[in-house]
Amino acid sequence: MNELTMNLNPKDKRPLYEQIYQYIKENIVTGRIAYQEKLPSTRLLAKHLEVSRSTVELAYEQLLSEGYIESEPYRGFFAAEIEGLVHLVQEQRICAEEEEGKEKRYRFDFTPNGVDLKSFPYNAWRKLSKEILLDDKVELFRLGNPQGERGFREAICKYLYQARGVNCHPGQVIVGAGSDYLLMLLCSVIGREHVIAVENPAYKQAYRLFVSQSYQVCPVGMDVYGMKVASLRETEADVAYVTPSHQYPTGIVMPMKRRMELLKWANEEEGRYIIEDDYDSEFRYKGKPIPALQGYDRGGKVIYLGTFSKSIAPAIRMSYMVLPEELADSYRNKCGFISSTVSVVDQLIMRRFIEDGYYERHLNKTRALYKGRHDLLIKGLAPLAGRCRISGEYAGVHLLLSFEGNVTEADLICRAGERGIRVYGLSDYIIGDKTEKRTVLLGYANLSEGEIKEAAEILCRVWRF
Repeated sequence: MNELTMNLNPKDKRPLYEQIYQYIKENIVTGRIAYQEKLPSTRLLAKHLEVSRSTVELAYEQLLSEGYIESEPYRGFFAAEIEGLVHLVQEQRICAEEEEGKEKRYRFDFTPNGVDLKSFPYNAWRKLSKEILLDDKVELFRLGNPQGERGFREAICKYLYQARGVNCHPGQVIVGAGSDYLLMLLCSVIGREHVIAVENPAYKQAYRLFVSQSYQVCPVGMDVYGMKVASLRETEADVAYVTPSHQYPTGIVMPMKRRMELLKWANEEEGRYIIEDDYDSEFRYKGKPIPALQGYDRGGKVIYLGTFSKSIAPAIRMSYMVLPEELADSYRNKCGFISSTVSVVDQLIMRRFIEDGYYERHLNKTRALYKGRHDLLIKGLAPLAGRCRISGEYAGVHLLLSFEGNVTEADLICRAGERGIRVYGLSDYIIGDKTEKRTVLLGYANLSEGEIKEAAEILCRVWRF
């Protein structure tokens, strides 16, 4: 088989890879693609469907992981025998707790994406909102500047310089409703001819976004210092997406030497860029944070992303992007007509929140809160010493436990789930070959100290193999 006739709908909300995956899966289940029938290669199918090869590869990876297709070295991909597969999928769903309103309820959820909403500064936010809306100012309800209100961008520049060592001026800053929007805007600015390298394990949201925008995406392995620059050089990538201050999900803090190696790679050729996603650099509990990579950039190679969603609340939906001068000019030429996705009122509230010192006080309070939970969780897991290794601690709002022996990641997740505790596997963040992992993520931002203590006691009992 050299071709598969399917209609990819650009208006479909699902990414292209998911449409390809669903089409092949349904045809295998219904028998229209018979057992052991050969599928087209990723190259041929990508050419036939007029999509990037990485889009097809992602669909095939999902089919492989679920057992709908099989890969044979030097021969290609073949439809798998699916007898009994339905039963297997049902069992997996019990452990994964998915499906349409039947999602299992947990007593404790160690989500690594949590934010403590109970610490939200309601009084300060209410006070500033009232003051800003007190006067009848018609301009508050206009569209405003496409890049964001200048005063707000000035406040962001000042904060970034003081807190992260970022050098920029308001003309380089773009405000948007979330990092997803800003990354899509960036895709329009730099064009679709680039090849993008991402860390592996990866922040899957960014990976999926790049794939959905029809980029060729190259997963690059990591060592204890972050993305391996030697492996990056072996790819065709000219854009590298990294989270150096606290790699997601491994928690690695990229040291200065590796950061300089990345900058050297970017400066070796025209058109190379580094996207630095500094999503939660505010939360560090040991030593001083390493300044942002952007602060050491002298060649206009680093695109800096930051957000207030992690430090205040997800619903705030306020993020910002700092472009190098050249790309800032390109943004105004290509996308300067696109209206801002953050209201003028919200920008003014956040500006006052920063300038009046509320943001710094809120960060100090939240940092202390998370550190207390971080320390309590590590102490509570002490009985597992010798059975597992803790990593990714001292920064962010989650840590990792890597186990030794014959235990599997699925077993760890299911044993915890049986006792009403939801934990997350590192395998979910790996692109491509998922060699057997024994690592789980535990986020502590959403849980109180009492809940952390109780949950840790239970985990120590159920994970004593």
